[in-house]
Amino acid sequence: MNCSISGEVPEEPVVSKNSGLLYEKRLIERHIADYGKCLVTGDPLTMDDIVPVKTGKIVKPRSLTAASIPGMLGMFQNEWDALMLSNFAMEQQLHTARQELSHALYQHDAACRVIARLKKERDEARSLLAQAERQAPLPASAVTANVSALANGKRAAEDEDMGPGAKRMRPGVSESIIAELTECNAALSQQRKKRQIPPTLSPIDALERYTQLSSHPLHKTNKPGITSIDINLSKDIVATGGIDSSAVLFDRTSGEILSTLSGHSKKVTSVKFVALNDVFLSGSADKTVRIWHGSEDGNYDCRHILKDHTAEVQAVTVHATNNYFVTASLDTTWCFYDLSSGLCLTQVEDPSNSMGYTSAAFHPDGLILGTGTAGATVRIWDVKSRGNVANFDGHTGAVTAISFSENGYFLATAAHDGVKLWDLRKLKNFRSFELYDQNTPTNSVDFDHSGSYLAIAGSDVRVYQVGSVKAEWNCIKTLPDLSGTGRATCVKFGSDARYLAVGSMDRNLRIFGLPEDDTSTE
Repeated sequence: MNCSISGEVPEEPVVSKNSGLLYEKRLIERHIADYGKCLVTGDPLTMDDIVPVKTGKIVKPRSLTAASIPGMLGMFQNEWDALMLSNFAMEQQLHTARQELSHALYQHDAACRVIARLKKERDEARSLLAQAERQAPLPASAVTANVSALANGKRAAEDEDMGPGAKRMRPGVSESIIAELTECNAALSQQRKKRQIPPTLSPIDALERYTQLSSHPLHKTNKPGITSIDINLSKDIVATGGIDSSAVLFDRTSGEILSTLSGHSKKVTSVKFVALNDVFLSGSADKTVRIWHGSEDGNYDCRHILKDHTAEVQAVTVHATNNYFVTASLDTTWCFYDLSSGLCLTQVEDPSNSMGYTSAAFHPDGLILGTGTAGATVRIWDVKSRGNVANFDGHTGAVTAISFSENGYFLATAAHDGVKLWDLRKLKNFRSFELYDQNTPTNSVDFDHSGSYLAIAGSDVRVYQVGSVKAEWNCIKTLPDLSGTGRATCVKFGSDARYLAVGSMDRNLRIFGLPEDDTSTE
């Protein structure tokens, strides 16, 4: 007799008084507890209606699979297969759990980074706001009452004297300033005749072994890119200007950021140290130039904001006296400033230059100014007369960089088509370097302070030994662009050419040199 529910022989049989059906006791008890009725007939049923049936002990026959060795082996195989499938399922679940945990940790880390960046930007915004409040321009009455306020670059146009054609009136370069420039030129020219290459200069075999010593992320990740570099050789401080609208002062010896100068509203296009003073200059695409003064606590305060240009400021260069500087802009003018007051002494406009200036540099003696234009022309100016005394043609594309050699004879210019070397004595091009393909411009050139080496930056950085008009200029080292952007934007020699500072389109400043000469901490 079989159970009416399971269809198998019951181990503990019971029978219903009402229907006479046979059940397994444990099954019918559970069903009555859940539903309170007969499973077969559907009539109400309680445990009082169930009568146990007494039977003899029955030994269950062994199943057919366990009655022989092949059957047992098959049973074991089935159990093993089931075990492996279960283990595989558990491994899949473990792998999925690990992936979910990894994703959760990554999201947490990313959230922490975003929060940290937002806090930093908030603090910078607060600092800029406080700085702007401190530097707010004085009322017009106070400006007219105090002549020194005219030296502050934060002057409104309506407060300035306007000349014919609504052009600003400039004080001009006085005879005393011209005498100062001439005296500086005579002294430097005399020193140059006696100048010798310093014994501490890094030799050629050392430059051939240069490698990357360190890489320092100085600028923001959301707007990467270093556009300009300058080095304070006496203090071994490197300055960088970035697309993130800030300039960073970096101590190469300690490997620490000394100060981050914020205030420009667009990318910083040019940075320059004033050698003998704790003064720093920055030019920007926001049409302004800022003069920063260092304080005893190591911070830099913006003393003047110069707003004389009407288009992007592309270059800033400091005169050898360290008392004057020049800015060049895409508005087709260059301005000559007094450093101490921030006053624009003269603004020179070139009617023949319709595309503006893209680079500028003073000759080491200080009486010659070189400017590069967006129209591929290099213009040479007499600083005393502000007259255009020579033009160098032959480039293709904007002239991106200008560098005078310390010997006073050579000028290197960079443009889209490569680098050209000019003899200032004969005013002619004597050598050209076409280093990269037509889609890769040359972004920067720099003579070292001794005039022995020339560095060129494009898709890589190359160092040449300076020759002469007739002697070859040999490439002694090629340094790859390790930024992964394929574009080195600026390069500058350190003291005695013992290292090279390189900026690229990522946010890192890279230092190249000999490991045994490196005193910085990475």
